[in-house]
Amino acid sequence: MYTSLKQTLSFFKIECNRPYYISAGSDFLKFQKKPFRINFYALFICTRGNIIIEVDNKEYTISKNNILVSAPSTTIYIKNVSENLKIDMLLFENNFLLKNVSDPFIVEKILLFQNDNYSLIFTDITATKNLINLFIYLKAKSEKQTKFTDEIIRTIIFNMLLEIAELSDQFNTGNPHANKSTSDLHLKFKELVAKHILEHKSVNFYCKKLNISNKYLIEIVKKSSEKTPHEIIDEILLKEAYILLGNTSLTISEISFKLQFNSVSAFGRFFKKHTTHSPTAYRQKEHLKA
Repeated sequence: MYTSLKQTLSFFKIECNRPYYISAGSDFLKFQKKPFRINFYALFICTRGNIIIEVDNKEYTISKNNILVSAPSTTIYIKNVSENLKIDMLLFENNFLLKNVSDPFIVEKILLFQNDNYSLIFTDITATKNLINLFIYLKAKSEKQTKFTDEIIRTIIFNMLLEIAELSDQFNTGNPHANKSTSDLHLKFKELVAKHILEHKSVNFYCKKLNISNKYLIEIVKKSSEKTPHEIIDEILLKEAYILLGNTSLTISEISFKLQFNSVSAFGRFFKKHTTHSPTAYRQKEHLKA
């Protein structure tokens, strides 16, 4: 269950038919209070106020000069926003950025995402000044459509991502994973899991799809992420569980069936193992009611 760029913007009552959306210094509008999973890249710089948000099931408070950048398949759950919140926001589809680029994983290889799918960078006003100016420039360019507009926007976006990667190195020096390497194989594995998670939870299935041995997949994934393939599969399955639990029209039994668990109790054990809550208790805690 992915939420497209157009669908996400519709929640904000914004119409957009382009493969990108740029907002410089706008108000953060009221959003639905349930988790959703995006299928596009997102970049936020908080310029005023604060927001409490869960990203891939981890809660953060984002305040002035904090930067959040996330990749497709990230789960977002906006829990609270201050009345004075203002952000610079850039959303763009993967295919838009990668037009005429041969490497489909070029953004991931910048090592921008220190938490696999996202990075949260706590900076200062000096560090964010250049990025805020780029946002203003991007916004102005997007409003004057010429035959070169899209190429100019792509170029500026790549520059912004590199700037943010540099800031991540500068401000997150204590992150033990900050310099981890990545590989096409690891990224392809994650992409396949996200695509097939509802049907296949076996590592062997993905080894066959990638035409490699189980041992080699473990070695590559462990080197790139310090996790096992089983842990990656469980993390992505848990994301799907959070999304489905946010859909209050579905019963716990229906969610268990959709996630291909043998029983409701098996789903309950899995969810509680990773969250310490039962599915029902999670819904009660988050006030997710039909």
